[in-house]
Amino acid sequence: QLACPLDLGCHSVRDFFAWNPMPPKKGAKTNPAAAEAAKIAGKKEVATKKAAPAKRAPVKKAVEKAEKAAKAVTKGAAIKRTRKIHTSVQFHRPHTLRVARNPKYPRTISQRSKFDEYRILRVPLTTESSMKLIEDNNTLSFLVDLRASKRNIRDAIKKMHKVKVSQINTIVRP
Repeated sequence: QLACPLDLGCHSVRDFFAWNPMPPKKGAKTNPAAAEAAKIAGKKEVATKKAAPAKRAPVKKAVEKAEKAAKAVTKGAAIKRTRKIHTSVQFHRPHTLRVARNPKYPRTISQRSKFDEYRILRVPLTTESSMKLIEDNNTLSFLVDLRASKRNIRDAIKKMHKVKVSQINTIVRP
């Protein structure tokens, strides 16, 4: 026979190895003999220790907990909820938090003006009458964008042909 480490009077090897000082794993089956041995071991240790002085903080917590429980018993376990009385047939969605957009990068790149000198001055006119104007009056004729003003046309001609413009005449033609 083997001697039991806790002097519990184990009579066989099986009983000896049934004793386990480690707590059981979660979900593991517990051995009833091992559980009994652990209980007795705990009782022996408690008997040898001196009585510790009582602490006040846990007592206060226990009293508060008991008061809460008593209040819950008198009030009732289920708290009755009040429901909002709806006066309208239609349901209106409640107003929720509206967060401003905060993009990580800009979705559009700052674009240059599409209405530049190449868009304003489309093509020079090369008809017979416009050629005669070029020769006789030193005048250029262009087809221009309908949205262009006289100032836009003047600036476009200055940029593209590097000439001083004295006068601009416009006509809307089909």
